[in-house]
Amino acid sequence: MSPRWEGKLRRIDDYRWEIPRSYKAGMRVPGIVYASEEMLETIREEQAMEQVVNVAFLPGIECCSLAMPDIHWGYGFPIGGVAATRVKDGVVSPGGVGFDINCGVRMLRTNLTADEVKPRMEELVNALFYAIPSGVGAEGKLRVSEKELDQVLVKGARWAVEKGLGLAEDLAVCEEEGAMKGADPGKVSARAKARGKPQLGTVGSGNHFAEVQEVVEIFEPDMAKVMGIQHVGQVTVMVHSGSRGLGHQVCTDYLEVMGRAISRYGISLPDRQLACAPVESPEGQDYLAAMAAAANYAWTNRHCMAHWVRETFARVLGRSEVSLGMRVIYDVAHNIAKMEKHVIDGERVSLCVHRKGATRAFPPGHPDIPDVYKKIGQPVLIPGDMGRYSFLAVGTERALKDTWGSTCHGAGRRLSRGAAKRSLKGVNIAQRLRDKGILVRATSMGELAEEASEAYKDVAQVVEVTHQAGISRNVARMRPLGVVKG
Repeated sequence: MSPRWEGKLRRIDDYRWEIPRSYKAGMRVPGIVYASEEMLETIREEQAMEQVVNVAFLPGIECCSLAMPDIHWGYGFPIGGVAATRVKDGVVSPGGVGFDINCGVRMLRTNLTADEVKPRMEELVNALFYAIPSGVGAEGKLRVSEKELDQVLVKGARWAVEKGLGLAEDLAVCEEEGAMKGADPGKVSARAKARGKPQLGTVGSGNHFAEVQEVVEIFEPDMAKVMGIQHVGQVTVMVHSGSRGLGHQVCTDYLEVMGRAISRYGISLPDRQLACAPVESPEGQDYLAAMAAAANYAWTNRHCMAHWVRETFARVLGRSEVSLGMRVIYDVAHNIAKMEKHVIDGERVSLCVHRKGATRAFPPGHPDIPDVYKKIGQPVLIPGDMGRYSFLAVGTERALKDTWGSTCHGAGRRLSRGAAKRSLKGVNIAQRLRDKGILVRATSMGELAEEASEAYKDVAQVVEVTHQAGISRNVARMRPLGVVKG
């Protein structure tokens, strides 16, 4: 155990640990970290725990500063952090959303089996690589005017449907139906629009991907069937991407705005990366309008890529898109701030819920989830790393009570990109994956070490914590067959 945290944490139960308010003067609420004792050892060695403490200083924060088991160091907030602030007297912080606004995942089920797809996997992965541009600064196949881009920022994924990209039925199974209300293109800078304009319909870089998977384990057959998962060996697809350069610039722009605002509103912070402004202030409202616009760009982005995934499967396998049965299970945001009502001391209170590297996990019957999932709860999509597996789960009542309806979003890094590259110098990651039956294509094959399994926590350990803690319920496990990396 790191000496810094020796005796500082209070064990709540097997999967929750409290950083008490007494840890540092100025904390408004305690910190709550979700982790097994084994996982906590790796978290203690990171500065991410100090960020959990820092978030607890935010004006208007309710209950606690939360950290999911995939927590790691981020900008201001830890990645894997969740915090809810009161709308009436709390703040919104761009660092609580992150630079890749609405980085998220879309998952599709298919009628295909792994045995049908494996003989064509090399051709399929190569075709997906060319159909969906990836890499740093990658430009897409779509060419949009400034006026059209503004429509994307308001309409979100519906804009793509109107252009013949993707299906209207997919919108019903997207968080916010693929478009947040309140988006205002006028609050997005010209620089942000210039960066985003050529990148619509692209994977991007880093941990973003398009991945062909097979179901290898089903924990809850009845729930899985509601989501279209029928059997082990069934092929699924995940697309993981976000708002690209547009979202990054929105965050950059408003961090500067908030940096000036904190002194004007008399806000004292332990870390200037937590720059914020009152939710109902002009700066807060402007950021939320720009953030919603960036989120809508991201939903459009994933909607377009899912369309090209369908086209590519049909072309390579010589099947009609209808016979493939490629239906969207769900599309969920991992980096976002949402205006939500939650029960506190028996009263419904309006909150600004920051989820940064965390997934909304609403329970059965919640009014904000699609009708098709009302009986089982909101699908939770949890990608792992390209060498192991990913998980499909559902939200729970316990999550709504304990974490503002939130759970983990992935494996979470355990090594920085630089450390991963140094530790795997000389290792042919692509060949190692091929030896495991996983084909990968990337813009820079030499950079794959940054995304190797060693760079990440084991997602199975992460979801075991969230499952046992009751903030999400595991439904199925998938393993990768072919991966297109950014």
